[in-house]
Amino acid sequence: MSKTMKYPTYQAGSGWNALLPARVPRTEMPKETHFRTIVIGAGVTGMAAARRIAEIEPDDAVLLIDAATVGEGSSARNSGFLINLPHNTGMSGHGSPIDVARKQIALYKEGLAWLNGLTDAHGIECGWNPVGKFHAAATPDGREKLRAALRNYDEWGVAYREYDQDALFAALGTSHYQYGYHSDNNVFVNPAALVRGLAQALPKNVVLWEGMAVDALHAGKPWKIRTGAGELCADRVIVTNNGFARKLGFARDRVFTIYTYAALTDELDAESLEKLGKADEWGVIPAQRLGTTLRKAACKRFMVRSGYSYEREASLEKIRADLQACYRMRYPDMRSHALPLIWGGVTALTRNGALYFGQAAPDLYISIGCNGAGMLKGSVFGKLLGEMACGQQSPQLADALGFERPSWLPPEPLRGLAVRGAIAYQRRIAGVER
Repeated sequence: MSKTMKYPTYQAGSGWNALLPARVPRTEMPKETHFRTIVIGAGVTGMAAARRIAEIEPDDAVLLIDAATVGEGSSARNSGFLINLPHNTGMSGHGSPIDVARKQIALYKEGLAWLNGLTDAHGIECGWNPVGKFHAAATPDGREKLRAALRNYDEWGVAYREYDQDALFAALGTSHYQYGYHSDNNVFVNPAALVRGLAQALPKNVVLWEGMAVDALHAGKPWKIRTGAGELCADRVIVTNNGFARKLGFARDRVFTIYTYAALTDELDAESLEKLGKADEWGVIPAQRLGTTLRKAACKRFMVRSGYSYEREASLEKIRADLQACYRMRYPDMRSHALPLIWGGVTALTRNGALYFGQAAPDLYISIGCNGAGMLKGSVFGKLLGEMACGQQSPQLADALGFERPSWLPPEPLRGLAVRGAIAYQRRIAGVER
């Protein structure tokens, strides 16, 4: 993270972005300094918000500004799962968890269709592959967690197929897991390719400015936005820079950030790919919270994702050794366990898993706190936030505004002690799920 703590600076680029052709960032300062709308944060949430505002108000320019470059921000550093099922059914203090889950399912279904429509309409080549995902457990405790999840699936009416150890071995090529299930509720993408494609396809009245951090926001009519290159003005501000909104004064007692880590192999030969199961692409989500996520990608590479650190990026060489150990434990007979592409990424969490969403002040709208499920969730809530800022109403927006708000977090140093303690505890109970 930078000395100013305004945005993350990473030790390594996104592995997904490294697989793509070089891109020229749009780093030129805009000629205008006053905009009807300025969106801070050009990840999937900010791009969705900027797109909807620009579509609803086609005669007004929208400035979309980000400290990173598109393809290297947090939205391009995840595992590339677009999961259209709830991650947190406790997002409302009213009604039953089933009602909350069904509202989320409806939102995510609509959001996934919207994203798919954009990729089709604009020819975005991001490896869109709706083959679902596995959840797998290597321990009896993990098995019970998965079976508890399936009881939710039964209540929600979500279809799935259970797998014993032999069936998982046939599908995944590893005997590491004792039990699991597969559901169709996931689409795989190269997240960097998706984000870059969405940026390229933004409406013509969206001005994208990359590589420029926002240093401060000052309320007023208009709002004043200070950057290292000068001051901008906006009638309306949209904040979508996730955990780093805290550095602008928002949600300081509601949101914290953690780094997570992933790595990719080189392109694998046919013999190695065969050891990873017959399907061209699959992914596994662990039963335990701090377990290891796996993905056999259609680009003939294998991804391993594991490890967490609070507010600071850990040594990538240590992380590489940990990820190689996770890979080797599951696939001891691979020709090589080298992971040449390794990177970290920031995700923003809240204590109760709720999203910080809605109008925060006059002419100020915010959506942050993705809680590790940012690609589809961010797109859905960014779209709704853009519509809200333009005064539009819908049943979907009403549902989103009805979800529970993020709960209070203790100040430092208690917060850091609590989060680091939770990470250590979850790592310990994960055991061989790591």
